[in-house]
This record gives sequence, C-alpha cells and structure tokens, in this order.
Amino acid sequence: MPATLSKKIEDKSAVVGILGLGYVGLPLAVEFAKAGFKVIGIDVSENKVNLVNNGESDIDDIPSEQVKILRDANRLEATTDFSIIKETDCIAICVPTPLNKTKDPDVSFILKATEEIKKYLRKGQLIVLESTTYPGTTDELIQPILESTGLVAGKDFFLAFSPERVDPGNKQFNTSNTPKVVGGINEQSTEAAKLFYEQVIGEVIPVSSTRAAEMVKLLENTFRSVNIGLVNEVALMCARLEIDVWEVIDAAATKPFGFLKFYPGPGLGGHCIPIDPHYLSWKLRSLNYYARFIELAGDINSSMPEHIVDLVAQSLNKEKKSIAGSKVLILGVAYKKDISDVRESPALDIIRILENRNARVTYHDPYVPSVRLDGRTAKSSPLTEATLKKADCVVIVTNHSDIDYKWVVDTSKLIVDTRNATKDIKAGRSKITKL
Repeated sequence: MPATLSKKIEDKSAVVGILGLGYVGLPLAVEFAKAGFKVIGIDVSENKVNLVNNGESDIDDIPSEQVKILRDANRLEATTDFSIIKETDCIAICVPTPLNKTKDPDVSFILKATEEIKKYLRKGQLIVLESTTYPGTTDELIQPILESTGLVAGKDFFLAFSPERVDPGNKQFNTSNTPKVVGGINEQSTEAAKLFYEQVIGEVIPVSSTRAAEMVKLLENTFRSVNIGLVNEVALMCARLEIDVWEVIDAAATKPFGFLKFYPGPGLGGHCIPIDPHYLSWKLRSLNYYARFIELAGDINSSMPEHIVDLVAQSLNKEKKSIAGSKVLILGVAYKKDISDVRESPALDIIRILENRNARVTYHDPYVPSVRLDGRTAKSSPLTEATLKKADCVVIVTNHSDIDYKWVVDTSKLIVDTRNATKDIKAGRSKITKL
C-alpha cells in the first residue's frame, strides 16, 4: 500500500465516498464522519441527498440530530453528482442487490455504480464493495470494468469486499462494534481495506480473498434461513400433532450445549435473509450443483404467509364465518419489531393473500404510518377499542413493544398470533390461535 494512502487514512485526511445512502450506507457514512473524516454520500435519489444535506435521516438507527451535527461540522455532505468520486480516496459501494422475479441476482446497481467509479478512477484509490452478492462478483465483474481504464487492481488502485452486517433496530450491536470482515483481490488491497475500517470499527478480520469475504456473508444469512426454515417446519408438524411449538422450543433451549434457539414466524423479512441465500444457490446452479438445504428452507419459509391465512380461515370457520367479507386487522407490517422497515415483510404477503380471498383488510403499525401495496397506499388504522371491535379477526404479525397485547386480547373476539405475543395472556373472552 502506498505510504500516501496509508498516511491519509491514519491522519484522517482521506476523503471518504459512500455510494448509496440507505440502511447500510448512511450508518457507515455517519461513523466515518464521527471519526473525523470528510465524508461525501452519493445517491441517485434527490430525496435522500436533500435529507442528508438538510441534517435529516430517514433511517431508524440514525437520529436526525446526529446527521445535523455532522453537517454543521462540515464532515458530511451528499450529492447526486458522481463526478465527486475523483476527489475521494476511499470509496464504499453500498447499493441494493435485489432478486428479480425468477429469484436470480440483480447486480445492475453494482454495475452502474462501478461504471460511474470507472469514469473518475485514479491511482491510489481504495474501492470496497459492501453490497451482498455471490462469490466472484468483485473479481469477475468489478475488477475487469475498473481495469479497462488501464489501471491495475492491487497496484494502481486497491479493490476489496467487506460484507455489511447491519441489523436494523438492534440496540446492542451497531456499525462500530460489530466485527468487520474484509478480503482484497491481493494482500495490498486487504491491508488497505483493513486499515480503512480500523479507523471506525473495533475489530476487523482479514480473509484470504474477496470470494471468501463474499461467502462469509452468504453463510451467515443462509445459516439463519435454514434454521428458521427448520423451526417453521417443526411448527407445522406440531400443529398437526396438537403440540405447542413454543413450549417445545423453550424446553429444548434449556440444554446448555448443542442447541440454538430459533422461533417460527409468518415468514422471512428484511433485505438479507429472504434474499441472500438465493445468491449462493444461483451461483452454484451455474456450477451444476443444487443447493438443497437452501432451496428447501426457501420453500418452507415462503409458504408461511399462506399457512397464516389458512389459520385465519380455520379460526373464522369455527365462528361460522367465511374469510370472504370478514374484517381482518393486521397488527404490525414491519418485518421485525420496533422498526419501520417493511422490506420483504411477510405481513404484506399475508395482506395480499387475504385480499385475494376477498377479506376486508386493515392494519395498524405504530412505526409504519403508510405502506405501498400493489400500486396503492394503505394507511395505518388507529388501535382503538372501536377498531378492534369492528374486526372479525386480529392477526398479530409483528409484536411491537408499543402494543399492549393484553388489552388487544381482552378487546378482540378472535386472535391469530404468529409471534407468541400472547404467551402469558389468558384467552378470556377471546379465542387465540397460535402458530
């Protein structure tokens, strides 16, 4: 690594560019700005850029006050102008990596970001990809594009991959205290990336290559996906055996070794777990290998919203009501509790399936005042006694801390609980169906 780049990073005179100001990019930008670096966020969204430049945040874990302090200190700014890349020394790519309709990786955002970097690439820069992707993306896609400038990766500029580990709403672990994995296309690139992240993160773990680093992220989320798929299937089996799956899991978790507690739920949500394993299975299909665990877990997890709707229908039938025409209130549309993130939320699938069966669906979520559903905007209903009494069935999808479930149960006549939120509540007048 050139002494000039090393010195700039260590004395914090290096200018940091963050491509993408979403759930990964904005927290990372804030950490580097807090550490004393000049940080420039780049995003195609004028709205996101304007928010940052006005000292505001649209990310739950980043208070607007923090952004304003960094703006006032001239440590953080944002722009839609990619030409600013030529003024940066270290660049982190934090753009979305969704799946297309056939569940194949969509790396178009990564490619567009790389093409923009290519226009302004110069000697001595460090480029790090943080967006989750399949093994081989960094050296097979990004490196050739950047080297088409005539500059050589690992010599003229440095290229690495470092998987993001963002967990929205986590009060214990954040960007600065979550260990960071880095892998470069050569030893010099790994060293540069390691030094870069060590300025803001307590522990940085180097691995042998970009592919190893890319695989780390996929293993982490495939581990969760497969285990959630297992416990969801156990929940389906327990339902048929008339056993309380929650009691079984809690009892099994008393074993002090050889067991990790996972809970069932209405499906997978968030950007990572429902999506990342498919990157790995897609890559392996190109190598004539079928990732059976990943595909099976995906099938089970994606079937859970349909199972929840079946539970709703069964519960209504016991009350001699049809799901068609019944009023169903969904409690919580965020994919996990106490956040506003609805990406890939199973609640949205449950609403769609219910509506396809002609149910009349409303929702309440204290963190999500409105949500887009198939081209229309739905708004959160107030959680009042009148709202609950109007509902023929209440479905608990997200167990937010702000909701008093005892009051919900006491007020409502029929509950379908997918999160065990009513664990310690006696049914009373209500009839509770648990996952």
